[in-house]
Amino acid sequence: MKNIFTTIAATAVTSAALSLVMAQQAQAIAFNFNWQGDGGYSATGMFSYDETTAPTIISESGAGSTNYLQSLMVSFFDPSGNSLQSFNTVTDGVSESPFFQFNFDTSTQTLFGDFNVGGGTGVIGEQFFSGTVGSLLRLRQDVDQMGTSIELDRNSGEITVSAKSVPEPASVLGLLAFGAMGVGSALKRKKA
Repeated sequence: MKNIFTTIAATAVTSAALSLVMAQQAQAIAFNFNWQGDGGYSATGMFSYDETTAPTIISESGAGSTNYLQSLMVSFFDPSGNSLQSFNTVTDGVSESPFFQFNFDTSTQTLFGDFNVGGGTGVIGEQFFSGTVGSLLRLRQDVDQMGTSIELDRNSGEITVSAKSVPEPASVLGLLAFGAMGVGSALKRKKA
């Protein structure tokens, strides 16, 4: 009986120590976004930022290092649901697109204002998703990298955002610790 209390105490101390270490590391939070055009085209994506350092309003634009956004990817689909193109607009806190625009309110978890993600790296035929959230959002395809593009689809500016569910590190560690304790207990019973 004394051994089980020692095991529980050791597990609790280890879990608490690991939780403190992980809490001091960056806490990335991720969101999904979805857009449906009037003609059946669609876009889905994901973005993330460090929630411990981000302000209430995140505004990013242009190429180069971002201020707060860590990643942003988007994929485009035709009306039949076939994948058209996918882009990592922001990777490891760096945007490669001079056209990139992104505005997010962390308190209401909504996108707003100017929005431009997707292509923009100098390849003819690449697609991009741009406009103003709440007014007009369009899926376009570049024709000549000289400012000429064709519109594939549009909508009234509606785009939905949802939090991506990721288990908290402390919760996962706690479950692992209690699982290890259970395995240890079962092995002791088996020996007896």
